[in-house]
Amino acid sequence: MAVYNQQPIFCPKIPFSGSIPGGLCEGKVITITGRVLPNADRFDINFKSGPDNALHFNPRYEGGDKYVVCNTCNNSSWGSEERTYKDFVQQGSLFTLTFLVNPDSYTVLWDGDNFLQYQHRIPICKVDTINVNGAVDVASISFQTPAPPMSNGQNFAAQMSIGQNFVTPMSVGQNFATPLSIGQNFAAPLGSSMTAPLFSAQPNYVVPYKAAIYGGMFPSKSIVIQGSIPHSAKRFHINLRSSSGIAMHLNPRLNESCVVRNSFLNGSWGSEERDLSWMPFKPGQNFTITIVSESHCLKVMVDGAHTFNYNHRVSQLHQIDCLEIDGDVNLSFVQC
Repeated sequence: MAVYNQQPIFCPKIPFSGSIPGGLCEGKVITITGRVLPNADRFDINFKSGPDNALHFNPRYEGGDKYVVCNTCNNSSWGSEERTYKDFVQQGSLFTLTFLVNPDSYTVLWDGDNFLQYQHRIPICKVDTINVNGAVDVASISFQTPAPPMSNGQNFAAQMSIGQNFVTPMSVGQNFATPLSIGQNFAAPLGSSMTAPLFSAQPNYVVPYKAAIYGGMFPSKSIVIQGSIPHSAKRFHINLRSSSGIAMHLNPRLNESCVVRNSFLNGSWGSEERDLSWMPFKPGQNFTITIVSESHCLKVMVDGAHTFNYNHRVSQLHQIDCLEIDGDVNLSFVQC
């Protein structure tokens, strides 16, 4: 099933409350990036239906303990708590939280890892509001909603299935992947009869990696890439390709302590951009890169922090329809 992005919310003031575009539905994906404050004791994210709270997601830092409380408040009455004792980010650290809406539950990914699953206690069709409270700074809240299915015979890009937003790697020359039904967790290579249970292991993101960008980089479209950098890494690159070449070449160079940005259009490279006040990538560390398309530029965030803007050098944004990743990098999660 294809998905489309809706206008993200950037740097909301906390406490924050806002509407969920279109409300919740099966296949909806909500991604929140931000930073836990250094002396935080707790924060919470809530999916609400009027005065009721369908999902109360509440990370707590109490003494040496870290755990997450989930609960539902229905008709002014709280239900039974569900506590998850797993390792998650320290106080003062950046994070990415992804909420996947399934037919019978929410699945929460923390920095790309499957963190918990919470069964619905209030019908998702009633949920229309998100709020965030507590000791946290939020960089962005983004929404992805399943698009209506395409008719037979139409070309379409490799996309996520209902319940997960992993993009299937495409082999060279492959134009599209087979859409999956509810209960499968990522798109199979074309011609494959493979099926997989919902929320089985993540797909293997082999580098070099290539995937289609459904609909191109229209304004509000976002791409999320998570992975790690080997200790011996020298450089890697991310290309957003269009029919005329490479619309953006993002090239972290660990051996030069810089991030080079450029475009390769009509057979030639343009002028490089290197200016940054800090080097956001380090060998041996994990990362989350978020690329958001705006009307005049691509906004790039690393680990939830705005890192740079790259002004468009391609006017036809819908033609930026291919993502490539190669070099000294390990991938764990890709959403595009």
